[in-house]
Amino acid sequence: MAKLRAGLIGLGMMGRHHARVLSGLDGVDLVAVADANGDPHGVANGRPLVSTVEELIAQGIDYCMVAVPTALHEQIGTTLAAAGVHAMVEKPLAQDSASAQRLSDAFEHAGLIGAVGHIERFNPALQQARKRLAEGELGQVYQVVTRRQSPFPARIADVGVVMDLATHDIDLTAWVTQQPFTRVAAHTAYKSGRQHEDLVAVTGQLADGTVTSHLVNWLTPFKERVTVITGERGAFVVDTLTADLTFHANGSVETPWEGVAQFRGVTEGDSIRFGFAKKEPLLLEHEAFRDAVLGHSTDIVTMSQGLATVRVAQAVLESARTGTTIEL
Repeated sequence: MAKLRAGLIGLGMMGRHHARVLSGLDGVDLVAVADANGDPHGVANGRPLVSTVEELIAQGIDYCMVAVPTALHEQIGTTLAAAGVHAMVEKPLAQDSASAQRLSDAFEHAGLIGAVGHIERFNPALQQARKRLAEGELGQVYQVVTRRQSPFPARIADVGVVMDLATHDIDLTAWVTQQPFTRVAAHTAYKSGRQHEDLVAVTGQLADGTVTSHLVNWLTPFKERVTVITGERGAFVVDTLTADLTFHANGSVETPWEGVAQFRGVTEGDSIRFGFAKKEPLLLEHEAFRDAVLGHSTDIVTMSQGLATVRVAQAVLESARTGTTIEL
């Protein structure tokens, strides 16, 4: 069976990782790469290096990975759709809802596979959490809290933390609970001298009443990627940096020491760190998209789902701007 012919446009920090995975992906040939600024990380490795998406399409590609700056997603994506080329676009799908809608529509109308690179869905720890939630291990979910903090990444120039980082938490929260956001309220800060926000604190609510909280910034001198899902039977703590999933159970043993018990709320129970296979999320993401292009049933992040995430992110920015809660 002939291998799929893949192209990659955008050879920056994320582009080099996509090139690495695509270069070794079973059933796929990375046949050419493109970037108007050349190949700073040397990922072409003898393959044709071109400057434009049109030149990349001319290499006869079946699908394309788009890792260009967010502001270029619509232009690059709609050109690929018009040429009949399937595409996975790095998150967020586009810089605003209108652009994301046009991009999603272009692939749907062309009958093509379009996906968004929300890589956290492919983190083994979050996949385990979703599976266990679906099996009722936490019972009713009460709250999802995420913390995504780190120093400023030099790779980002065109968007702030809401579009670049908070979109991860918006998507993973809606996905792991299988519930859409219905309202958000947010505050932002601008502390690094850039035109875009570098800190956001968001509270929200999902359709089933689950309360959410998301703290995201580029101002913390350490890196943290934590999701805490609290329910009636305990809490899951997901560390996506290490792909660890820990379950803290509500205990059934009474605490006779009144001075301690009165401050505990629920009783502390056993804690378990689950063991499971840990495959690289980026590889899992590319395998899922490859399989979708081949016509197999697989759990990719569709462009319509990516559009929903952009809409929530825009509501977050609107809430911060107006000081109001935004209904979705």
